[in-house]
Amino acid sequence: MTSDNENKLGFATRAIHLGYDPATSDGALVPPVYMTSTFAFETAEQGGDIFAGERPGHVYSRISNPTLSLLEQRLASLEGAEAAMATASGMGAITSTLWTLLEQGDEIIVDKTLYGCTFSFFRHGLTKFGVSIKHVDMKNPENIRGQISDKTKVIYFETPANPNMRLVDIAAVCKIAKEHNITTVVDNTYATPYLTQPIALGADIVVHSATKYLGGHGDLIAGIIAGPEEMITRIRLEGVKDMTGAVMAPLTAYQIMRGLKTLEIRMDRHCSSAEKVAHMLEAHPAVSKVYYPGLASFEQHDVATRQMSKPGGMIAFELVGGLATGMRFMNNLKLIKRAVSLGDVDTLIQHPASMTHSTYTPEERAEHDISDSLVRISIGLETPDDIMEDLRSALDNIKLSAHNAERSVA
Repeated sequence: MTSDNENKLGFATRAIHLGYDPATSDGALVPPVYMTSTFAFETAEQGGDIFAGERPGHVYSRISNPTLSLLEQRLASLEGAEAAMATASGMGAITSTLWTLLEQGDEIIVDKTLYGCTFSFFRHGLTKFGVSIKHVDMKNPENIRGQISDKTKVIYFETPANPNMRLVDIAAVCKIAKEHNITTVVDNTYATPYLTQPIALGADIVVHSATKYLGGHGDLIAGIIAGPEEMITRIRLEGVKDMTGAVMAPLTAYQIMRGLKTLEIRMDRHCSSAEKVAHMLEAHPAVSKVYYPGLASFEQHDVATRQMSKPGGMIAFELVGGLATGMRFMNNLKLIKRAVSLGDVDTLIQHPASMTHSTYTPEERAEHDISDSLVRISIGLETPDDIMEDLRSALDNIKLSAHNAERSVA
């Protein structure tokens, strides 16, 4: 268990030290990795008591494991939650949570924009089992009120949303949800607990793709769920143990804990570099629109300043000339990698309509504010000037190409 004194420590201190004493492991500074599928009991009576939940202990690593338990303690503390659960992927976190909270005949209200695989799970997964989905534009939280029915059990959203950076006012939505006894689930992957703490703003459950900023190095797949202890226990025993089996490996938990040790300083660098890049993009004539919470021109800048300590490391933007121009631009990049995922030390760029959000039909993308010309970039930890020079060179190149094409036509 985590002490109250430990939880009063600073964010980085808890991320590095919370829940572990080297004296309990022969002085090992780094917590051991428990690579075991099952656990032996000293007596049959002890085993029976642990199975019955009458004493603490581990039975089988599909349910719990000491390495995962330490990670879960740290993430619960960083999110300001009572408990947390580690899963095999971000989608494992989402599906395990919702399979636990929803049943046939229930309804879930979700925001207008979602990550492509989340959208697919809702629209083509949950609906097959009799759960109704309602998409609502949560940029105005009041839009939710008219959509709530006696069947509404969950309100789900991302903020910032993947890929177009839409924000949702967490406190306002959660207030409405509590008035109707509805559970709120917030995907906090983009912001991380360092920038936004949804539970402090009223959310019930927070989910993450820990693949992204929490791991931070592009070398693992993982998910996290945080929330009230009773709910997390239900998700552990129903959603993960019996339904999805989306169990994190102990070595992955070790890698995430290693990533957490630098989360604060990495996020500071991601954010400071992204702010520089966003201003540079906004000033370039080849860019028609930049979506970044740190820009004064960002439509929801006021929401960002209320619930984000910093504006994050993700930027979305559109180019003059649309999709074909965007493809040429990405192909002109030298340093920045064309790849999906985000939150890595490497700067990554991708085209949502043909990549991460291709699970949407063209009509659905238009309906959910994901234009074919939208480009998403995850700002990494390279020297900021090098990132900007690569972008500037690629943008100048497409601008020059367009100018030459105009001259040849003339």
